[in-house]
Amino acid sequence: MKTMTCRQLGGPCDHELPGASADDVIKAQDRHLEDQVRAGDTAHQQAHDEMKGRWRNPVKGMGWYRATKKAFAALPDDPPHR
Repeated sequence: MKTMTCRQLGGPCDHELPGASADDVIKAQDRHLEDQVRAGDTAHQQAHDEMKGRWRNPVKGMGWYRATKKAFAALPDDPPHR
């Protein structure tokens, strides 16, 4: 398991998003952004809009995806819980 924050993925906060893979973390970020916007958190609206638009522009979206996978791979594993 590794953890990235909302901010590391382009969002406005330091909410931690753990996952076994970059795809897990990206999906958790998508859910987090959806939940925050649905709850009325305007600070997350821009990141939410960018997330939705990312896949409308495949070249730009794949660039972000590859960069995120690379950043995830470079992270150390989370320490084991005791």
